[in-house]
Parts: sequence; structure tokens; C-alpha cells
Amino acid sequence: MSSAGILPLLGRVAAAVSEAIVRVRPEMADADPVVRRSDRADFQSNAALPLAKKVGMKPAQLGGELATHLDLTDGVIADVQVSGPGFLNISLTDRAIWESVAARLADDRLGVPATENGHRVVIDYSAPNVAKEMHVGHLRTTIIGDSLARVFGFLGADVVRANHLGDWGTQFGMLIQYIDEHPESPWHTEELGADTSAVSALDSLYKAARAEFDSDPSFAGRARTRVVALQAGDPDTVARWREIVAESEKAFGAIYDRLDVLLTPDDYVGESFYNDQLADTVAELVDKGVAVDSDGDVVVLSEQVTGPDDQPVVLMARKRDGGYGYDSTDLATIRYRIASLHADRLLYVTDSRQALHFQLIFEAARRVGWLTDAIRVDHVAYGTILGPDGKPFKTRAGGTVRLMGLLDEASARVRAVVAEKNPDLTAVELDTIAEQAGIGAVKYADLSTSRVKDYTFDLDRMTTLNGNTGVYLQYAHARVRSILRKADATTLPTVDTAGPLEPAERELALVLDGYGTVLAEVADTLEPHRLAGYLYELARAYTTFYDACPVIAADEPIRSNRIALCGLTARILELGLGQLGIAAPQRM
Repeated sequence: MSSAGILPLLGRVAAAVSEAIVRVRPEMADADPVVRRSDRADFQSNAALPLAKKVGMKPAQLGGELATHLDLTDGVIADVQVSGPGFLNISLTDRAIWESVAARLADDRLGVPATENGHRVVIDYSAPNVAKEMHVGHLRTTIIGDSLARVFGFLGADVVRANHLGDWGTQFGMLIQYIDEHPESPWHTEELGADTSAVSALDSLYKAARAEFDSDPSFAGRARTRVVALQAGDPDTVARWREIVAESEKAFGAIYDRLDVLLTPDDYVGESFYNDQLADTVAELVDKGVAVDSDGDVVVLSEQVTGPDDQPVVLMARKRDGGYGYDSTDLATIRYRIASLHADRLLYVTDSRQALHFQLIFEAARRVGWLTDAIRVDHVAYGTILGPDGKPFKTRAGGTVRLMGLLDEASARVRAVVAEKNPDLTAVELDTIAEQAGIGAVKYADLSTSRVKDYTFDLDRMTTLNGNTGVYLQYAHARVRSILRKADATTLPTVDTAGPLEPAERELALVLDGYGTVLAEVADTLEPHRLAGYLYELARAYTTFYDACPVIAADEPIRSNRIALCGLTARILELGLGQLGIAAPQRM
């Protein structure tokens, strides 16, 4: 199959309705056919309602004319009925539905077009801070960004995964000075026990350094001197800094491996990478009149946003002492990603509290000419993970929740559930399933929630085998694979396109046909929960089919047709879960 893919049945119906509109009202050639799935037929078109208003007709009358002019000769549409205020209830031929199943099953991309071919998409996500443990606050950015990277990659984009590590700033001078003055404090991996990571030790050392900085003016002075030495490239200071970064990256890698996200060390581009670009970035902003002097500071005054004092909100391009901060680095970053990486689309996956910051960054980038109409940029904002009390998720002591500890608990919870239902599993099998399902449960609970909303972290709900959970979807996939093994379906079944369709077969086939449409929606809206919702709908449709339509005991050609439905269901569940970054076990 070419990258153009297979046109979904919904698209074919929409095209037919559009052609009918042209026949009835040529001046409305660009009108939306307004086609969607329906519980009264296979599809419904509501186009007559908005069009009737424009032309001064009754919707029912216009709906009747559209129905009369709908082409029923191409083998796709079997029947059309007008109901209510002009709704077109459209039923498809059984043959068209079976042909869709057969064509998708025979295609290595399941008929999904590679709509992002030729596009370079830079996705900024995860971005933990060096020398600090990853915590629950890093979960959403990491898995939302990873899912988008997977979807865009499947759709053909050249995806650049950008892990913008917090690896620079005054805190490192403080930490390095403290480490040098306390050589008895271990923090290298080889010096620590199995229960303590280097980044955990560094996090503790940083807290101790912060306390000493705040209480001891003498240490504060030495720490500031070490900051200057780091920024000036002092070899010993830079060497120590590199050690700290390397140890932190090991810890990040362990989290990423366990979460099964695509980030690798090759994707780590920390704030330090942009140091030698900051001066040129600010100079360009000044030269083009976008940044101006303000009492010695170099700032960008927003033309779009004002503060409570009705004055323009400010981006700090360079401080009066010559220093650069967070604003400076993000300005250099977007400049680099456009000029050097040649991005067609930029995605910044960070929490919603940074919305104003990125609005100002994007505004400045447009005004200076880096960001043009040919480049799409989005702040992919997300809400907060809440605890049972409805407040941001914390430990009982009020501290941040370690991400690794959270994953441990999820896997343990699933292990107990699976062990109770499957007493014959070996310890190795149980551990593997528990890890895949536990991690999948955490990720699915997040990705099945609209990213702009807050949600409550509830492991009991996340790990149940029933309802809209990752474990349920993994179990559904495993059940389909079990049926295919029992049917000995090792080769592609031949679909009898002249065969009849039971209602449950019909519903399952139509849901399967919508997979590519959902992926296109995710790429457009940047909302992975649409894919999660689709997979849940697919699993439910399969359950109904499984209960109503025997597969192995059926006679031919019905048996082969049902095996085809099972095979396509299994492939889409596996591929779709993979695009959420969730494993699809063959057995559970």
C-alpha cells in the first residue's frame, strides 16, 4: 500500500454526501457533509440543517433532496433514510465493509496513510533537572510527549525528540563547592548500595548545600565564586559538573527504560548546549528592535499581554549584570530548532502553568522572524496529578512522590491481582506480566484523561481488570491472540466479501475502519486520550462480537471472515497500545 493509505468508509460516505450537495446546491460545493457514526444506521449526515438555514429551506425538504441525489450505484451505500429534521441515516453494503476489512488486513500499515511524510517535528518533553530525582511531576510530560512522538513517527514524520535537561545554573556552583568540601559524602554509583541511586544522593547533597548556602555567608561566597568558575570554563569545575551530569543521566535512563519511552542519551540536549548561542540570540533580538534596554536589562516587552498594572509583560533576554536566565535559554532554543534543525512543527510538552511563558517566547520568535506562518508551534499543556485529597499528589509527609517508587507500587499491585487469578503462572511469568501491566496501568490512566484536565491518581482503579483501564485493554489483546492461536491462524485468512454480516461483526468492522481517522485527530489536536478512547471502544466492540459470534466453531466461509476480524483487532490493539507506549502481552 502506498503512503496514501486506504480511504476510511466514513470518508467515502462523506465524499458521497458532498457530491449530492453539489448536485442539489452547486453554490454550496465547499459545505461540510457533517458525517459521523450513528446508532440508527452505519453513518448519519446532518448537513441539511446548516445548509437549509443558508438557502431558506426546511431541513427535512433539503434532506429529502440530498437523499434522492445520493449515489447508490458505487457499491458502498446500500440505503439512505431521512429522519427528523433532515438527518440522513446511511447504511453501507456488506460487501463494502468486508472489502475494507480485507484491504486493511493485507496492508502492513493497516491502510493508515503516512500523512506526515516530509515533515520534521521537534518534541520537547520530559526535561528533568540534573542532580534531582524524577518525581510524579515528570510523569505527564514524559508519557504524553512519548506518545505524540510515536504517533507522529508512525504517520511518517521525522521526529526529533528533545530532552531539554536542566543542567546549568547557579545551583551547580553551590553543589560542586559542597561536594568538594565534603569528600566523605558518597554520590557515585559505585560508592552506593543497591537501594540508593546516584541522583538520590546528589539530591540530598544539593539540599544540604542549599541549607549551608542560606546559613553560612562564607560558604555562599565560595559557592558564588564556583559559579563564576563553571561559567568561565574552569577545567576542574567543568570536570566535576560533567560527572554530576553523567550520573544523573544514568538515573534518568533507568526510569526511561522502565517506562519504555523512546528517549535515549542521544536525545539529551540540556540548557548548557545553548550557552555559546545566548549572546548572538540577544544581539539579533536587539538588532531587529524586538529587545530593548530597560534600566540596564535587555528585555522583550510583549505587544500582546499586559500585567495587572496594564504594562507589557516582560521576557528577560539578558540581566543587567550580563547574566542569562531561563527566558534567554528558551529564546536561543527556539531559534536553534528552527534555524539549525529546520523544524516544520514544534511541540513543547510542559504543564499548563507555563502557558504565559511560552506565549511570550512564541510571540518574540514571530516578531524577530524566526517563527513564520510555515512553521506550526504548540504548547502542549497538561493538568496536574492529584492525590486522594484533591490536592497535588504528595507523600504523606508532604514531599514529592518518587517516580520509581510509584512504578514499583503499581507493578506490585498488579502482581497481586494477576497471581490470584492465575495461580499456575511461574514467578518469572508473573513478574513480566506484572511489570508490563503495572507500567501500562499508570500510563493508560494518564493518557486516557484529556491532557488539559487534572486527574486523581488511584492505583486501585488503574489496576482493575474491568472498565476503562490499561489492564483491561492488555487483557483484551491477549484474549484475541489466544483465539488466533486456537484457530491456528498462522496465515492471512481469505475474506469472503460476499458474506453476510451479523450486527456485532458489522459494529466491530466499522470501529476497526476508524483507526486511521483517530490517529489523524491525535496529530491535529495533540490529544492522546482520543486514541485511548478509541482502543477502549474497540475492546468493547470485540467483547460484544466475541460473546455473540463463535469463531473457531463456525463453518466456512464465516470462520475465515471472523478470524480476519480477530486478526485485524489484534493488530490494531497492539499497534495502538504501542503508540501509547504500552506493551501488548500475548498472554495474561
